[in-house]
Amino acid sequence: MGTAGRALAFGAFFLLWFVPARATGVSDTLEELQRRFDNESDGVNKAKMLKRLGDAQFDREREAAKAGDYETVGFVMEKYRDNVRAALDAVKKSRGDAERHPSGYKQMEMHVESGIREVNDLLAVVPEAYRPPLQIVKSDLLAMDRELLRLLFPRRPGEKPLPPKQPNTNSPASQEKEP
Repeated sequence: MGTAGRALAFGAFFLLWFVPARATGVSDTLEELQRRFDNESDGVNKAKMLKRLGDAQFDREREAAKAGDYETVGFVMEKYRDNVRAALDAVKKSRGDAERHPSGYKQMEMHVESGIREVNDLLAVVPEAYRPPLQIVKSDLLAMDRELLRLLFPRRPGEKPLPPKQPNTNSPASQEKEP
């Protein structure tokens, strides 16, 4: 190995060893991502953070599935669902009108679709005893996905609006008003 080769090898070693992982953004652990997600107060940022956190959760879930640890698989997917719910609640509080201000909502909707696919793939391979919690997670994710779509697209052509609420004519208060 020549001088240039040694210098290149030393440079690569130096970068890998001495440049902190945080500076490169590569080595954030699932626990660190979860901590930052939990501490985030801005709804849009929380919704955007869901992608990295969710992808890390999917990686952890896949590792557990390969190892046959289906309890961890279920736990991770339940935590993912809880994170989606927390992000949805936070973004609704910070940005009430998703149609006018879709930032955060769009990113969440796309990632929730990935989560639904992930759960569907799991349901095809996990033993029967581990399916009920995953089916609940799937149901919850589908409901949140529908909610996100309704928030993003409130005016849906061809969909009949709900009828207006009729006052209850059998209540004692309504009977007192009549002569």
